[in-house]
Amino acid sequence: MSDDLDDIQKPVIIFKRDISNIPCFRSSFLYGIGSGFVGGLGYFLFTSNTRMATHVGFSSFVLVTMSYWFHCRWQWSKTKFSYGQLQTIMKKHTEYEGTDYDLTNKGEVHEVSNEA
Repeated sequence: MSDDLDDIQKPVIIFKRDISNIPCFRSSFLYGIGSGFVGGLGYFLFTSNTRMATHVGFSSFVLVTMSYWFHCRWQWSKTKFSYGQLQTIMKKHTEYEGTDYDLTNKGEVHEVSNEA
């Protein structure tokens, strides 16, 4: 019984929204946290200035998180748009399959006469 409860993931809700379903959220924050830690630690090791090291760490966290977020969301929206176009084309292909508008083996559209 306890094994079944461990396998179910509980949603993480922030501002009435499940953040586990937001594309690019997890990877953006993981890269941001890592870069903030490395930037702040690296600055501290070279200068021993704790106050400026925290500023550098937080700044690199914000910069990397936001830049990766925008880049990832841009790529995601382009891919989603392409999939939408492909879905429309595939739907039209199934509608026209076997008719005079079928371009699968012909390579060109034949004129269809509407003789009544």
